[in-house]
Amino acid sequence: MPAPANPITPFGHQALKARYDHLLGTERPAIVEIVSWAAGNGDRSENGDYIYGRKRMREIDRELAHLARRLKAARVIDPSEQPDKQRAFFGATVTLADEDDEQKCVTLVGDDEQDAAQGLIGWSSPLARALKGASVGDLRSVRLPRGVKEWEVIDIAYG
Repeated sequence: MPAPANPITPFGHQALKARYDHLLGTERPAIVEIVSWAAGNGDRSENGDYIYGRKRMREIDRELAHLARRLKAARVIDPSEQPDKQRAFFGATVTLADEDDEQKCVTLVGDDEQDAAQGLIGWSSPLARALKGASVGDLRSVRLPRGVKEWEVIDIAYG
């Protein structure tokens, strides 16, 4: 099954939307209020509240534009609806073992929701690309900055 250009799990999509709504509905109005108040205090060139507020508003607007583009391009894929659950595709939680038999559990998610510390690996990362289509028992090599590392797929789960 070919993956969409910007796949995302339902949970990841919800998180992006929540961040967008928070910035638009809470943070931006608060900054607009501060900037309006500061602008009424006179000389804007030496007014720290005004200068910081305008800077923060630009940052928020930039992040809102980025989130809007990502949300528009997102294609929500529910991992539980994967037809072939014997192979690793988008949304799979894969248990791996390296040459030293140390195990690692990763979940293949959209690039917008990746978090290596949580075991969420972005769909376009080298490890995810190596795991695409893998079955239990397959050996997969991944080129890392320290060199090539080989992993064996121990388990694949969806849900």
